[in-house]
Parts: sequence; C-alpha cells; structure tokens
Amino acid sequence: MYDLTQETKDDWWEVEALYDLCFAPGREALSSYRLREGVAAVPELCLVARDADGILAGAIRVWPVTIGEANAILVGPIAVHPTRQGEGLGGYLIREVLEKARATGWARAMLVGDAPYYGRFGFDRLEGVEMPPPTNPERVLGAALVPDAWSGVRGQVTRSA
Repeated sequence: MYDLTQETKDDWWEVEALYDLCFAPGREALSSYRLREGVAAVPELCLVARDADGILAGAIRVWPVTIGEANAILVGPIAVHPTRQGEGLGGYLIREVLEKARATGWARAMLVGDAPYYGRFGFDRLEGVEMPPPTNPERVLGAALVPDAWSGVRGQVTRSA
C-alpha cells in the first residue's frame, strides 16, 4: 500500500533523483522540457507515492500547455523506482492524476509515450496536435477527460502563459 500525496518543495530533490535514476542522461533536453521551462506545474496534480516506511516509490508531475485556443495538461514525467516496478504503481499514479484533473475542471490530458501502454488509460494518438521537434508524432497521445474534449483541437503545443 502506498501513501499518495501532493508533491511539496521538500520532495523536489528526491523526486529529481528518482527521475535521474529512471530516465536516460539528457532527459532535460527533450522537447517536453521546453514546454515546462518558466511555467509552474499544476501543483494539485504533481503526486508522490511513498511506502509505509516513507520511502519514495514513484512520482508524477503535470504542466499546463496550450494547443491553439485549447488548454490541456501535459502529463509526465512519471517514474517508479526500479525496485517497485511491476506492482501497478505507474498505472495507479496515472489514474489518480486523470481523476483529479477531471475533478478540478481539466477537459483534456496529453503526453508523449507508447500507445500500447497508455492506451489502457484512455490515451489515443492525437491527429493534428504537434509537439515541438524532434518529437515523433506517433507518440503524441491524448485523453479526453470530458466527452469530445479533443474534437477540433489542432495546432502546435505551446507553453501556457
């Protein structure tokens, strides 16, 4: 069982260390990081999961983005400590973020990832939604948090103001 809480400033370095452990060097060079620069994360959607001993097992962060006139959340990065992978914690974090996002008024969520994995959480490939290069368009996925939320949404993904 995990204690799921909103990330605090005291968690920041520990979460960063988890991301460094789970992702390849240079992760901050990815185009999704350009969309996060200078923009505050959505605090209520940035979550940490700790075990009964208070040890960080997983984390997920979320940022606002804009596509044309539409707002969305950019989900990720998400990481689960290697010793905790395979327990369903990643899925738990994703489901919780999507549920909280829906409850707080967000209509659409997007991420860059593998469709076979994220499809089980309601993410599908987005047609006409363009992440900054060099993002592979096949990996740009979106989930509607309300019916038809992605209908007619097209254009370049940009930082939220």
